[in-house]
Amino acid sequence: MTIAIVAGAPESGKTTFLGALWHVVNDADAQSALTILRLGEGDRTHLNQIANRWRQALVQDRTARVGMHLVSMELQTSDRNPVTLVFPDVPGEEFQEMWNTRECKPELAKLLSSGNVLLFIHADKIRKPRWIVDDIADHEHAGLERPDLPGERWNPNDSPTQVVLVELLQLLRTPPLDCGPRRLAIVLSAWDCAAGEGRSPRAYISEHLPLLAQYLEVNADAWTYHIYGLSAQGGEYDSTDPVAPPKPKAEELRNLDRPSDRIRLVDESTTSTDLTVPIAWLMHT
Repeated sequence: MTIAIVAGAPESGKTTFLGALWHVVNDADAQSALTILRLGEGDRTHLNQIANRWRQALVQDRTARVGMHLVSMELQTSDRNPVTLVFPDVPGEEFQEMWNTRECKPELAKLLSSGNVLLFIHADKIRKPRWIVDDIADHEHAGLERPDLPGERWNPNDSPTQVVLVELLQLLRTPPLDCGPRRLAIVLSAWDCAAGEGRSPRAYISEHLPLLAQYLEVNADAWTYHIYGLSAQGGEYDSTDPVAPPKPKAEELRNLDRPSDRIRLVDESTTSTDLTVPIAWLMHT
């Protein structure tokens, strides 16, 4: 059985991806590298629910609220070669806790030690390092008094995104989670928020996550990796709050003839509407 593990911080786009994926592999009109044969393990009601919210351009419920859903799908390539995808729709807090406490629940550890990795990074929610000298310079430039040096205890939840990601990848190459060299597909979600910089996904990581870029380039942990930018939503979605104003872009997306047309997946040389491409790459298809 081929396994792909989905990982990422809270609100990194994992549940939105799963909803869009369930729609795409079941839609005969969607052009995709993989299509569905059958659902193995998982709650079809849950999948239909998040796919419908994606089609309706509504913000997804946080996975942390509804718990962990283990999904396995039997998929096939265009030449009918079968592959199996095991998708643990895991709350991002589980991965954050691996950094905070160096602990991992046994059921998650079993999954993390058995397959390739689809790592989600929200391109518009990157926590960057803060340097004391920069804070002092900003205050001096604004004509303000120099700030007091921080006196609070260090909180691991405030750590820079790139530090947490590199540590997570190193943990996956360390016993008991290590299972030898494997593939890593990095997905920069909310790519529509980053595309305006005019950079490729690889160049975007080099600019905004230089520690992660250096870790991958040195390749000390033998990851075979590929970097993608993905806009699975296509724009800002409506809130479920009944008093929240509607988003003009959400209505525009709902009016598309084919919901899959809202998807944009890019790498160094191609752009497509097929979000199954990273999974196909992970599965060597």
